[in-house]
Amino acid sequence: MKLCMSGLGLAILALGGCADLAGQTGASNDIFIKELPEGVLEIAAPFQDLNAVKIEPTDGCFVYRYVGPVETTYLPLRSKRGNPICSRPQGVPATG
Repeated sequence: MKLCMSGLGLAILALGGCADLAGQTGASNDIFIKELPEGVLEIAAPFQDLNAVKIEPTDGCFVYRYVGPVETTYLPLRSKRGNPICSRPQGVPATG
């Protein structure tokens, strides 16, 4: 089981590096990824807005814009198993 989860984490990490960050548009606070990596599309749960996804710079995880009845907020993009989808391993600090 640990090997399977480790493999999934490594696959997400590897595919996260393939995201086309040059194709982002919008203000600095609302930069969405135009085309998500195929691996992320395959494992993302179906109820999320995949047209408004960005990478949270503090932890490297994908977040999507959720437009609720009262406010609009960003929620972690989750896999079908409920785990957050990240572009780098948890606990690795951002550089730069």
